[in-house]
Order: sequence, then structure tokens, then C-alpha cells
Amino acid sequence: MSNDPRYHVDVTVVSRYLAEQSEPDDNRFAFAYTVTIRNLGLLPAQLLSRHWIITDGNGKVQEVRGAGVIGEQPLLQPGQSHTYTSGTLLDTPVGSMHGSYRMQAGDEHGFDAPIAPFRLAKPGVLN
Repeated sequence: MSNDPRYHVDVTVVSRYLAEQSEPDDNRFAFAYTVTIRNLGLLPAQLLSRHWIITDGNGKVQEVRGAGVIGEQPLLQPGQSHTYTSGTLLDTPVGSMHGSYRMQAGDEHGFDAPIAPFRLAKPGVLN
């Protein structure tokens, strides 16, 4: 991550368990996560691609790379934010995700916006 104030994108995530889409007896646990991407930098920044690392409770790692988020490549002016919700399936009731977004600033400088690790957990599984 750059310490340059021109390139500063903050990412926050809130996750939730989707009981209605999960089938615990079949080791299928569904989670939704809502992401807010804020451009705190001095230049416009466009999200070009995503890189997620998803780890289940057994340590199984899945990497996801792709263009944009939910089919979009939002362009954020300084001070603007973009929020979207997506989801993932795990084989265990607990896991975690982290990753990064590849961004391109208005001056065509590319940089990564890190996504800090966050927990995916079925309620009542963790104390």
C-alpha cells in the first residue's frame, strides 16, 4: 500500500451468515458480505479487479480473481464511496476472507487497496 496521499482507498466489510441458503447437514454454509470502498485519496480512482483469498475452518484456501466487482468497475471521485453485497459458500461454519482491489488513479498510476481479514461465522459457533 502506498503512503502517497493521492492513492488512498479504504475498504470495510461486514459479513453475515445466510441460514436460509445454508445446508449444514451437507457442509454447505452460505455467507453474504457487504463491502464499502471509500476513495480517501486526492485523485479519482477506478476499481479494475479483485483478488480474494477465502479460507475455511479446515484451512482449505480458495483464491478468486476477476475483473471488477459484481460486474462493475466503479470510478470513485475523491470522497466518494461505493457499496455492494456479494456472497460465498464454505464447507465449514467458520472461515475468513481477505484480499485486495487493483485500482487505477486518474493519473493512470496503478495501486492495490488492501482488504483486511474478516471472519465468516455461523452464529453460535464461536464463543
